[in-house]
Amino acid sequence: MPTLRSSSSPLSTATGGTHAWSFSPGSSTPQPCDDRDSDQTSQGNSDSLSADEGSDFEDSLRRTVKKRTAKRPLRTTPAAKHPKKGSQMVHGHGQKESKPPASDLFDAVKAARGDMQDSGDYPLITPGPLWKRFQGSFCEFVRALVYQCQYSLLYDGFPMDNLISLLTGLSDSQVRAFRHTSTLAAMKLMTSLVRVALQLSLHKDNNQRQYDAERNKGPGQRSPERLESLLEKRKELQEHQEDIEGMMNALFRGVFVHRYRDILPEIRAICIEEIGCWMQSYSASFLTDSYLKYIGWTLHDKHREVRLKCLKALKGLYSNRELTGRLELFTSRFKDRMVSMVMDKEYDVAVEAVRLLILILKNMEGMLTDVDCESIYPVVYASNRALASAAGEFLYWKLFYPECEVRAVSVRERHRSPHARRTFFHLLLSFFVESELHDHAAYLVDSLWDCAGARLKDWESMTGLLLEKEQSLGDVQESTLIEILVSSARQAAEGHPPVGRVTGRKGLTAKERKLQADDKVKLTEHLIPLLPPLLAKFSADAEKVAPLLQLLDYFDLNIYCTRRLERHLELLLEQLQEVVVKHAEPAVLEAAAHALCLLCNPEFTFFSRVDFARSQLMDLLTDRFQQELSELLQSSVLDEDEVYSLAATLKRLSAFYNAHDLTRWELYEPCYRLLRKAVDTGEVPHQVILPALTLVYFSILWTLTHLSESGTSQEQLLSLKGRMVAFCELCQSCLSDVDPEIQEQAFVLLSDLLLIFSPQMIVGGREFLRPLIFFPEATLQSELASFLMDHVFSQPGDLGSGHSQEDHLQIEQLHQRRRLLAGFCKLLLYGVLEMDAASDIFKHYNKFYNDYGDIIKETLTRARQIDRSHCSQILLLSLKQLYTELLQEHGPQGLNELPAFIEMRDLARRFALSFGPQQLQNRDLVVMLHKEGIKFALSELPPAGSSSQPPNLPFLELLSEFSPRLFHQDKRLLLSYLEKCLQLVSQAPPHPWGSVTTYCHSLSPAENVPEASPQGLPRSKRRRIEGPSRHSREGVLSQEESLQLNSIPPTPTLTSTVVKSRQPLARLEEMESEFTQGQLLPGGQQSRSLSSQYLHVPHKPPGPGLGSRLTQLSLVEDSQEEELGILEESSEERQDRDKQPNGHSSPSEHGLDLLDTTELNIEDF
Repeated sequence: MPTLRSSSSPLSTATGGTHAWSFSPGSSTPQPCDDRDSDQTSQGNSDSLSADEGSDFEDSLRRTVKKRTAKRPLRTTPAAKHPKKGSQMVHGHGQKESKPPASDLFDAVKAARGDMQDSGDYPLITPGPLWKRFQGSFCEFVRALVYQCQYSLLYDGFPMDNLISLLTGLSDSQVRAFRHTSTLAAMKLMTSLVRVALQLSLHKDNNQRQYDAERNKGPGQRSPERLESLLEKRKELQEHQEDIEGMMNALFRGVFVHRYRDILPEIRAICIEEIGCWMQSYSASFLTDSYLKYIGWTLHDKHREVRLKCLKALKGLYSNRELTGRLELFTSRFKDRMVSMVMDKEYDVAVEAVRLLILILKNMEGMLTDVDCESIYPVVYASNRALASAAGEFLYWKLFYPECEVRAVSVRERHRSPHARRTFFHLLLSFFVESELHDHAAYLVDSLWDCAGARLKDWESMTGLLLEKEQSLGDVQESTLIEILVSSARQAAEGHPPVGRVTGRKGLTAKERKLQADDKVKLTEHLIPLLPPLLAKFSADAEKVAPLLQLLDYFDLNIYCTRRLERHLELLLEQLQEVVVKHAEPAVLEAAAHALCLLCNPEFTFFSRVDFARSQLMDLLTDRFQQELSELLQSSVLDEDEVYSLAATLKRLSAFYNAHDLTRWELYEPCYRLLRKAVDTGEVPHQVILPALTLVYFSILWTLTHLSESGTSQEQLLSLKGRMVAFCELCQSCLSDVDPEIQEQAFVLLSDLLLIFSPQMIVGGREFLRPLIFFPEATLQSELASFLMDHVFSQPGDLGSGHSQEDHLQIEQLHQRRRLLAGFCKLLLYGVLEMDAASDIFKHYNKFYNDYGDIIKETLTRARQIDRSHCSQILLLSLKQLYTELLQEHGPQGLNELPAFIEMRDLARRFALSFGPQQLQNRDLVVMLHKEGIKFALSELPPAGSSSQPPNLPFLELLSEFSPRLFHQDKRLLLSYLEKCLQLVSQAPPHPWGSVTTYCHSLSPAENVPEASPQGLPRSKRRRIEGPSRHSREGVLSQEESLQLNSIPPTPTLTSTVVKSRQPLARLEEMESEFTQGQLLPGGQQSRSLSSQYLHVPHKPPGPGLGSRLTQLSLVEDSQEEELGILEESSEERQDRDKQPNGHSSPSEHGLDLLDTTELNIEDF
């Protein structure tokens, strides 16, 4: 604003009480003379009023009303307009006709404040379309009010001054509803006043031009009356402008300066949004550094909506090239922050940041350095498509557009010149190859698709570059260009982003679908004649020919018939056969088999030609296989060339058997004879065994496909089952092979076959397949579990950063191990293997959590859904196995101090957390787990006369991790049960056994207080927070999400946990019956205390042995009712924080953004 002199308006007393404001546009922050305001508005605190209800704004407003008569000079109606009907008239002595009853207004505000404090809801935050329309209508009302009053009441002094005083006072209220509503009204009022000020500025300019034109006339033509009228009009406009500036000054200083850093993010967003409107509409006054700094500071706001409003306000400024010259100082000061916001944790904020930088790049040349741009380039590979697309547009305008436009002189040349069109692809290849940011061009193509889709669909230029005789591209550039060609074809034909890139759209519009169909036709018509030459040129290069074969996925294959292009189909089939004969790489063979499968559709008219070509190719491969197999079976020694040829032929047949039904070529028998010789003699090379195993596997599956009809005979079913059983025996023999690749392949094929031929195969009305159901024998199950222990649960390793070749190899090996583990887990869950074998998987849950935690967690969850009781027994069995192994390895002395035992406690704690918060539902399971654990701990007693503790006694410390899942009544019964068991010990120990003490302490009433009662009644908040159990509630809260089983796990060897007792416990059955009866006793009945000669239960918190570990875990043991209480409490706390008069929001309470700070740097420019 020009000057914004507060002395020109009587509103100075309304905004600062009796103190005057001191404000200069060049200062860093507006400084009020009243110290109260500076303290009350610091750190975003909006509650700047005292606790007295009558001190909000009534005193200052009353003083303003009383003194207005003496201070207000005489006003007249503007000459431009007559007063509107119903407007308030002014008498000659400056006295108003009537005076509004201010006390009624104050009473109404006080009553409304009382209602708002009782209820936190108010119209601006109430959800629903009705209240959204109310907000829009409310803003429109404020705009219409100023518009209707802009020629009369706006300059009258009384209505607007009182309205501004009211809004200023309410915006400083402690009540959020008043503060939010009045701030919105004040900012909208300010926006309307800015529009009026802009109109007055235009009127002044017009008046000045008219005055200059009249004065420059000759003496005979000049009109003194006209000049006098223009001077009076200019004086009147100047007075109006001063009044408007006074009002704007009062609103800016009284509302905006305090509320732009309000504790409520909605209020801050309103202020930033409106100041952006002021700068755009009245840039002459507001587009200065003294106002821009507020937006710059708020770029660091911790709330998404506020940062988003800042970026949108700046976009409106930078989009106008005429305004960018006045933004140089602001840009240089806050450019680093704007660039860093590209990595904001909120995707919509990051998108707006990139679009803002695009405007800076276009309209402010040289402002963004190469370092700034290089920090934006990697975002083209982001997973969010909107962000990646915005970064692609930035990349296009920075690197591609300038070069392409410079080389093309005219628009016509830009579209017709081949050199100009190919320049884009040369630049694209240079960026992709030299940047080394990513390995997949599909994501780069998708990022550039919205801004450079027409260039990326220039398949003529790409194929021309690939087929030109003068080699202008290197080998890497050719491979990259082929990948870009395939990616652009896929994008045009399918219309969706590549895998892994998230988009918010659900589908394509009708216009987009039509464009997609047209692009697919154009792509097919162009590439059908050129695909055979491309395959012929790159047929020797496996890296290039494999993606070229994928182009058939995106063709409209009907065009071969409708456009009479059968000649090109013949050439394609010839090149396809040549590629299959030349290559043995799996990627090329799979692509060729899939391409031929697409063409072998019986619906096409050219199916007979393609089927004939496929038969010729299969005849060629099977004849070669029969010849080479006979040589192998007859001779004992083969040279390397013969082995390679046979292995390559088997790989080709295996790849095609996966996609095509090759049953009529009868490949099962020769492959089975080959595998039988390999198992019996061990003379067959492993390169030959691997594809032979796959061939037999596909042969069984295709045979099963043919038999999946009700008309199948019993002999066919038995024949298929015989083949399957024989193949399973071969795979079982291969599990002990010396080659790890053969072992893994045999394990994978066995897992799949056992799952396919499980009882699940008769589900869905296929009862006729019941004879095919196969259950593995115990020896096979044991070998599968042994293989899992040897190949999957080896020592966990660090995968590294993932950048080196060795790291990539380790990642691939981890994926393979995960597939093995998932396959074994599926066999367990579908009942193919005994569920007890899962104990060998569960006992590695904690040690291999980073590698297989998601798979084991999902298996545990599914097993509990199948049989909860059996699952809890398996968990106990896993702990028994681990303890027995540790006992056999280290002996009973000092066992509970070993690191391995501490890991076992962590595993037991994780098992306990897996029961979840449903304490009442799991009550019987946890009690039985404790009882069986006590029996195992005392199953082997020390020799008679010995004072040493039983060897399995430290197992009680593992059971103590499950104690928080018990009810108080069950804890008393377990203490009584433990006392009866300990009475069977032949001799009392000289001092209490530590394991027994630890376990008894976990069962003591003072331990683990925050437990749900059996009736499920919720506890009070104070008791949950301040009770003596807070120490035991601290620890690890394992929030593990359920993941899909997508990999195959190996099984560990089954370890027996049966330990023969030297002195078996007497009366054990009697004690079990007593324990079962004891569970039915009422909860208030007290159990007998344990004898002090065995136990010593302290009444203080546990010592460092157990307590230090318990304080590191947060046990999920509250009932569902308690969780609801916590949610209610947190909601009440949030409401209390909003109503606190001096509540500062710290970064630790709300959390920092990825690159944002919560403290504003308020240094001057």
